[in-house]
Parts: sequence; C-alpha cells; structure tokens
Amino acid sequence: MVGSDLQDADLIHPSTQWPDLPDAFGALATTRRGGVSTGPYGDGRDGRRTGGGGLNLGRHVNDDPAAVEANRARLRARLPGAPAWIAQVHGPDVVDAATVQPGGPVRTGDASIATVPGVVCAILTADCLPVLFADLGGKVAGAAHAGWRGLAAGVLGQTVAAMRAAAAGEITAWLGPAIGRDAFEVGADVLTAFEAALPGQVEDVFRPYPGRPGKYLADMYLLARRMLAREGITRVHGGDRCTATETDWFYSYRRDGVTGRQASLIWLK
Repeated sequence: MVGSDLQDADLIHPSTQWPDLPDAFGALATTRRGGVSTGPYGDGRDGRRTGGGGLNLGRHVNDDPAAVEANRARLRARLPGAPAWIAQVHGPDVVDAATVQPGGPVRTGDASIATVPGVVCAILTADCLPVLFADLGGKVAGAAHAGWRGLAAGVLGQTVAAMRAAAAGEITAWLGPAIGRDAFEVGADVLTAFEAALPGQVEDVFRPYPGRPGKYLADMYLLARRMLAREGITRVHGGDRCTATETDWFYSYRRDGVTGRQASLIWLK
C-alpha cells in the first residue's frame, strides 16, 4: 500500500517530452505532490505554500524522518530498484550508481551513471537543474545535479565523459524542473564563473536585473544546453518548467528557504 497514493498525475514522465529516449530506459521526475509530509514540506495546494500531502524526499531538510521514509517508500514502489541516493555537494564528480547500496557507505558526488538494468540513478533538487542522460544504443544511463556551481565546474561534461568511458554511443539528454530564467537572480560572481566556463557564449544568458545594480537574471536551461553542445550533445529536450513560480508543483529553496526536495531518476530496464 505504500505506493498506492503516488499516482501518475503526481509525477512527471520525461518520456512524454523526450522523443528520442530509447525504450531500454525508464525515467521519472517527482513533484511536491503525492506524499505525507506537512508544513513547509507539504504539497503547496492550500495557497499557503504549506499544507499536507507533500512528497519531500530529502532527509537533510529537517522534515519528520518518518514522513521522508514513507515518501521514499512510495517512490520505491514505482521503481525497479532502490534509488542510488548520493551526497550532493555542488561539484563535478560522477559516481557509479551500482556502488551505492542501501545501508552502505554514503557516496559523494553530483552525478551518477548506470550500466546494469534495475540500477536507478537519482538526483535531488529544489531549484538546481536535474539532467537525465541516455545513450541511443540503450547501454548507459546518467543523471546529474547541476546547480550553478556544478554547472560551471563541468558536471555535465564529466557525466558525458563517464558515460562514454562506459561504452555509450550518441547521447540524448532531458532537462528537468529547475528555476526559470525570469526567477533566477544571481550576482556578478555567477556571471564571472560562466564567462570563464563558456568564453564568448554568455552575453545573452545574463540579463541585467532592472533596478538592481550588479544583479542579473540567468537562464540556467540555456547555460546547460551550451555546456552540453560543447560536449557534442545536441539532442536535448525538456527545460520548460520553473520551480520558483510553480508553487503548487515544486519545492523551491530560493522561494521558500525551508522546503523539501524532489527527485529526477533514470534507469535501464
């Protein structure tokens, strides 16, 4: 019964907007709906950004641990295996998801790949960009957590490199829910980081924030597409949601501060 209340309507199914995702892969993205968390971790559908019924999957955000475990159990019931949860640190390191075992040592990184059926790559976010990867030959899956620091540090390129080292052929990607271009306010430090990471390619990505000197609105989806293009990845889909403005669908750290985490997951069938 743990999975009975997590309905298709509570989830995002990447395959519906990822036309070249091979049949060899399964993929899901959760929202804040369909769980048991309450308060700031609720589903946000009461108009107060709180309420109940939230599917918070993050253990590190001070939610009731029993609620988080119940939410994770609901998600697990929809998957072929336990998600390979990793300790995300906003860096570029990639983990082999098969080495992440329930009850085993915590693995640190911001991306994972899988080459074994039933091994589930999983990323938690609440404004940062989740990117799911699949190779067209149906051999390697990948998932990356791309906050601006990890994105500038090359986490997407590192994930692609790890997949290619594992015999991936042509790779396609899906950009999951993240903070949108009209809500992602950043300072000059972020602009400088991407001027170094993508020389000559960011002038149209950062718009001066009207009335806020030294502040910009950044398009993280466009930054990711350019990072992927640099790696030869041009089959890129998704990138049309905003965690900060879609209050009743997504957790957003920028919007709420105290909040939950949603997940993006991919696996080989």
